[in-house]
Amino acid sequence: MKAVVVEKPGDESVLKIGDVPDPVCGDEDLLIRVKCAALNRADLMQRQGFYPPPPGASEILGLECAGEVIELGKRVSGWRVGDRAMALLPGGGYAEKAVAHYGSAMKVPHALSDEEAAALPEVFLTAFLNLFSLAQVQREENVLVHGGGSGVGTASLQLLREAGARAIVTAGSDEKCQQCLKFGAAVAINYRKGPFAPQVKAVTDDRGADIILDSIGGAYFAENLDALAHGGRLVLIGLMKGATAEINLATVLRRHLKIFGSTLRSRSVAEKAKIVRDFLGRFGTALEAGKLRPPVYKAFSVSQVRDAHRMMQASEHFGKIVLRLA
Repeated sequence: MKAVVVEKPGDESVLKIGDVPDPVCGDEDLLIRVKCAALNRADLMQRQGFYPPPPGASEILGLECAGEVIELGKRVSGWRVGDRAMALLPGGGYAEKAVAHYGSAMKVPHALSDEEAAALPEVFLTAFLNLFSLAQVQREENVLVHGGGSGVGTASLQLLREAGARAIVTAGSDEKCQQCLKFGAAVAINYRKGPFAPQVKAVTDDRGADIILDSIGGAYFAENLDALAHGGRLVLIGLMKGATAEINLATVLRRHLKIFGSTLRSRSVAEKAKIVRDFLGRFGTALEAGKLRPPVYKAFSVSQVRDAHRMMQASEHFGKIVLRLA
């Protein structure tokens, strides 16, 4: 089959279309003919050699895809050949065929296109895991989401809207801030215009955010703590701007703060299956009704994968970037 291959770590120029063996469908797997796959920041990190796939996972890029089921493992239940599937993957999405554990896959609602379906699993399950399973967001709580225009950011906005929570976001331009407001954010802060913590306090009557979802890391850590309410929860899901930070731990103790570190890719298939079940249990009705749908900024042909990676690297997009494999 054809797939995007990375001959050596590097910039976008190392991405090539090549021939690779078809993936093998295991006893608990779905073999999917991929129609579309979506980009994630992790793909860029893996391409550069900074984020290797988990042991046993495909080395092909791609953490989510959508397509048609063409083969079932002998222990798979609830699926049939021909079903439309969108799947969370440990790797392998940038290819004509991919395998996914059946517990990590969801049936595509009629309301979603293949492009939208491919762009949904990684970001919506990441947002759900961290905001609802870990931080346990409650109705009317103030939730600060960094990178409001990203895939995880736009997924978070939709889930928080459905849950009745108040979303505050940061974004890197006035234009993106306006898009976030139209997408459901109550407040949007342009982080290029100064510190965000004072602005978060100003819009929460000096209380601060109950929850912060952060993909930035070290550069934001101290300010995140300052922006949290008493008893607030910080969920760290990425390290885009540094893996180290120096803080006064007395702040954490005195203000009863909770700090979570979380990744999705490295979790076991059993953990991922539970996340999928819990997500569908909480938001399945909204998903079926078309109320949850990732904004697809642009869909590229797989032959344009280098251009797609350049666009993501430059943070030009709002929402998701998709590759068409079919």
